[in-house]
Amino acid sequence: MVHNSKMAYDLGIDAGGTYTDSVLIRKSDGRVVCSNKSLTTYPDPLEGIKKSIDGLDPEKLKFVTVVSVSTTLATNTILEGTGYPVGLILIGNYDIPEDSGIENWIMVKGGHDSNGEEVTALDLSAVEKFVLEIKNRVSAFAVSSYFSVRNPEHELQVKTLIQELTGLPVVCGHELAQSLGAYERGVTAYLNAQLLPVAEGFLKTVVSEIERRDLNPRIAMLRCDGSVVSMLEAMKKPIESVFSGPAASLLGASYLSGHETCIVIDVGGTSTDVSLVHKGLPYLSEAGAVVGGWQTKVRALRMETSAMGGDSHIWVKSGDIHIGPRRVIPLCRAAVLYPDFISTLKKRWIPDRLKLDEHIQATKFFVRTEQKPVNLNREEKELLALIRDEPLSLKDVYWDKNILPSKRVMDSLIQKRLVQVIGFTPTDALHVLGEYTEWNVEASEIGATLLANFIGIDRHEFCFNVKRLFAKNMARDLIAFLMEGVDRVEIEKMFDGNFFARFKVDIPVVLLGGPVKAYVDELKKLVDAEVFVPEYSEVGNAVGALAGKGTKRIEITVRTLYSESKYDLKTKGIFVYTPVGRRHFIVRSEALEFAEAFGRKLILDYMAESGLLPDQVTVSVQKKDIKVHAGEIPIETRFIFEGVANSNVYEKALTGQRKKDEGFTELTEQFHSLDCNSHRDLSISEHYE
Repeated sequence: MVHNSKMAYDLGIDAGGTYTDSVLIRKSDGRVVCSNKSLTTYPDPLEGIKKSIDGLDPEKLKFVTVVSVSTTLATNTILEGTGYPVGLILIGNYDIPEDSGIENWIMVKGGHDSNGEEVTALDLSAVEKFVLEIKNRVSAFAVSSYFSVRNPEHELQVKTLIQELTGLPVVCGHELAQSLGAYERGVTAYLNAQLLPVAEGFLKTVVSEIERRDLNPRIAMLRCDGSVVSMLEAMKKPIESVFSGPAASLLGASYLSGHETCIVIDVGGTSTDVSLVHKGLPYLSEAGAVVGGWQTKVRALRMETSAMGGDSHIWVKSGDIHIGPRRVIPLCRAAVLYPDFISTLKKRWIPDRLKLDEHIQATKFFVRTEQKPVNLNREEKELLALIRDEPLSLKDVYWDKNILPSKRVMDSLIQKRLVQVIGFTPTDALHVLGEYTEWNVEASEIGATLLANFIGIDRHEFCFNVKRLFAKNMARDLIAFLMEGVDRVEIEKMFDGNFFARFKVDIPVVLLGGPVKAYVDELKKLVDAEVFVPEYSEVGNAVGALAGKGTKRIEITVRTLYSESKYDLKTKGIFVYTPVGRRHFIVRSEALEFAEAFGRKLILDYMAESGLLPDQVTVSVQKKDIKVHAGEIPIETRFIFEGVANSNVYEKALTGQRKKDEGFTELTEQFHSLDCNSHRDLSISEHYE
């Protein structure tokens, strides 16, 4: 179908932890013409996406030419610890943190040095034994080897072996990260492997829904650095979408507010994210994204993320109010979803004060999902058999037992998406206070009364304390973002001190999310800043999904290698390390000339596969020399190439992954034909992992 530009529209979709938002933007003037919110359906997002799009103007939908998607699904999966089980294989000698949280892992002999030379032979027999032992307990494997960015041979050998033994997906560290840090690359691969089934299910759902409507738009997905990629590429590397929701909120807030420079606080159902846009561009972290305490090697927004959202679980213990970390179905919404829930809630089970914990609460209930159980142990099977399709408290679940289930077993069922939790949330608190009343107020009031009794106050005061605590956490995240490196505990002390003075922020603070207006006044008591909520803030992420640009970033390093003898220092050669291989040169000037030309070619070829001509792409090049002494020839020169499509909306968003894969494969084959000794390698400058 050929579209008149005046009748063409872009469709933005954001699938958050609580809501799935859709928005139509008119191409001719960039105005939002209609929007809709629908509850995100769990664990299958299809119905939520369908209902969200159904609320848009059906006549305008016929003229959609671009669809761009963002989601907090990956972020929430990591924050909640609900990723699929993965086996991690570390090759080399690593220092593993005691509290790493990784269950199925092994460290085997192997690895390379900074020049890509093998330092220890790979112990494949240890790998085989480990893989066969756990293959029925995991959904994928992750592999990371020392200096695999110089030589991925050991990672690739392990990957081949695992695929032969199991047929399961395998993610290698060198496939995801270009920088040093073997353990962090391993973490990145581990998280990516956890997210593979989640991403595949989500992306196939989006595509099937678009096709069902007989639409034929270009489909793209927003990445965590604010750029967009094809849906199929996103399916292979879901870790790169781990902050696509926050990236969308950042771009959407800037678009809606008209401020090219602003701080954005995005309050979702599961998390609160603070980030910065400066002169229209996201503020990126070179250190890699940190989410849920995991340090990754994914280039993403620099931001503060906390497991605190509108649907975070509110629970009490020892007279204190706790928020999160898990997302639950609010009581007010559960009363709508389950008609008999109010009567269940009115039974008012009052647990022993001394036994209170995150699961043992007067307002916490459990219900089965439609997910099919696979590979459950005996304890999990026994507990799951007691949980029904209607919400039950722990007392109801174990009505004829003398002991309650262990927290570990219940956590496992929740992680496997077999059990959904219902509980009191900040959303319920706002219902009691009358500031947001979309669902069943009575259910929220009953829950607030039950929890307030444990604190020794009335329900209204309890809900006001929840609201104040939520605003305080927003302010803490904001200050932690601005005062990078300052511990959050120290910020808490500043807020709670006897001589508290408001923090002053000189740039606008834009709030996004459902009922964020309820927190503006409380936030202003803690922070001296211009705080406001723009029109369409409730669908800001869906707007932001359309505000990303097509970008590609590549690093190429030129290094001079010398013999190891200090008595006979000779040049071994000049090596050029690129994303598709290594080339050897004798003359340094030729190596530099090749590096700059090949980097530009990689950028432009990548963009050409997306339908963009060279004059539609701006390529910038940064060149950094590393010298031992001033005036000497550099021992290393690093080129950083960045290509950016010359448009606000990535109109030519990756028309097909098959074409892209074929083009990149052809380029790789051409490259390797130049140097039979080439191996895959990426850019680094230091000589230690």
